Amino acid sequence: MPQFAANLSMLYPELDFLDRFEAAAKDGFKAVEYLFPYAFEAREIAARLKAHGLQQVLFNAPPGDWDGGERGLACLPGREAEFRAGIGKALDYAAALDCPRIHVMAGLLPLGVEPETLHPTYVSQLRWAALEASRQGVDVLIEPINTRDIPRFFLNRQDHAHKVVADVGASNLKVQMDLYHCQIVEGDLAMKLRHYLPTGNVGHIQIAGVPQRHEPDVGELNYPYLFAVLDELGYAGWVGCEYRPRAGMQPGGTSAGLGWLRPYL
Repeated sequence: MPQFAANLSMLYPELDFLDRFEAAAKDGFKAVEYLFPYAFEAREIAARLKAHGLQQVLFNAPPGDWDGGERGLACLPGREAEFRAGIGKALDYAAALDCPRIHVMAGLLPLGVEPETLHPTYVSQLRWAALEASRQGVDVLIEPINTRDIPRFFLNRQDHAHKVVADVGASNLKVQMDLYHCQIVEGDLAMKLRHYLPTGNVGHIQIAGVPQRHEPDVGELNYPYLFAVLDELGYAGWVGCEYRPRAGMQPGGTSAGLGWLRPYL
């Protein structure tokens, strides 16, 4: 049976971030993920995790100037020093939160630049990050993201991500397979799962309904079937619930929309 982690960047949006840990635990979640922890001291987050019996399973490394529109630095020539400083910060938080994996966003393709010209920088930076992370037993994840949600994002397809993993050649570099993004870009999800999970190179899975990124019981995907495929394939990792509740900011809206989750708790 899949293990589900609450994505606290999207779920419980009516609550302050630090109060979302308690809400997730009350709804039966045993683990959490989110985009970024850096607005808070690691000890504050660690205290919430401990108080509510939660595991921290994933967060993102610093992405550059997020508010200015940047979505990662890994593929960008000339940003190597900033990227490496961000990885160091992420690994400090991972140690404090006992988190076994960090997601490293690829970045946006600069206008007028061909994607293949960025491949050497991307591979080099990921190889360095994976080596640094390996020193403390942490996996580095890369995630294909659809260009409808993030136009010009460098990494969009599963085959591209797995080629990068092969080119980097680090055992702790894995693919973060978000089924929402994968459906929008590629589809054929069950066969993609059957193809890529047996490689051992998928380190985390995320879900959301398609096309509106609401609960997984809304939209065009048959998630109970896909969860059964995960069981059939013996997937023992976490499934991150990275979706926007239909009820939005309504008090209790996230909890009210968790009927899909009850059979799996």
